[in-house]
Amino acid sequence: MDRRGFIAAMAGGVAARPFAALAQQPSKIARVGFLGPTSLSPAASRLNGLRAGLAELGWVEGKNLVIEFRWAGGHYDRLADLAVELVRSRVDVLVTQGTAAAQAAKRATPTIPIVMAIAVDAVATGIIESLARPGGNVTGLTFFGPELYAKRLELLKHAMPRLARLAVVFNPTNPSFRTWFAEVDAAAKAMKVELTRLEIRKVEEFEIAFEDMARRRVPAFAITDDAFFNANLARIADLAARKRLLSAGSREFAEAGGVIGYGHDSVALFHRAAFFVDRILKGARPADLPVERPTKFELIVNLWSARAIGVTIPQALIGRADEVLR
Repeated sequence: MDRRGFIAAMAGGVAARPFAALAQQPSKIARVGFLGPTSLSPAASRLNGLRAGLAELGWVEGKNLVIEFRWAGGHYDRLADLAVELVRSRVDVLVTQGTAAAQAAKRATPTIPIVMAIAVDAVATGIIESLARPGGNVTGLTFFGPELYAKRLELLKHAMPRLARLAVVFNPTNPSFRTWFAEVDAAAKAMKVELTRLEIRKVEEFEIAFEDMARRRVPAFAITDDAFFNANLARIADLAARKRLLSAGSREFAEAGGVIGYGHDSVALFHRAAFFVDRILKGARPADLPVERPTKFELIVNLWSARAIGVTIPQALIGRADEVLR
């Protein structure tokens, strides 16, 4: 997959149209609502993936498709109201970015189809019943955070074999954070490293968290996947460089200046979300569309960033990388 996302109902009690309604009205302009937890700029590449996927399936903005956007600006507590706004705007499908947005959309409507372009641990967080049988009005794509974040800790240990302490940075307002604690703690224990959890809810707390790492003499950290963090990857990478800290995060984090990137291709997931939107607009029910997980994970090593903080990455780890940034 290349790199590169609704039965309409009124919130005031208007009965939902049948799922097959759009398929019976091919001349109708489809209305897709998009609920994002941050803003347009950090999500631009992902949205390009969604738009490209929709266009490949015949859905073109300004021709037979309208996308209504609502952005929470990093304030997850705004998602509930924004989800209700989209429901009231008579959208046919709701596309969500992130776990919190998916939960907000699900609470806002039991009838309008919801497509998760990306969410962490959708089963554990109660968004769907199971991958094969999601139930209700939600389908789309999810990934399992525990195994992903544990792998990032393992990669930090491979990059710095004598590592004795590390931190995991997370946003406690993201509802998925509780799902990975046990497995990440177990991974750190198995590697015989002391693990520190650092919470960051807002921009002002980045400096505080990094000062805390320096005070505790923690030489390395991993960040979890969170839309708020995604909007601040360059800031996080810059702080890591200034404090000379080894770091791990998503592919985009390594591209922004972090040392190690490991994860799925988020642009490809948004591109794939178009498949679910298309099926629903053509009459499929979300409950009948199994939720998918990414099957490909990429390892990116940023050697330029490693050299800047004085860390020599072992050749064995470089040899495993899908891409090396020099």
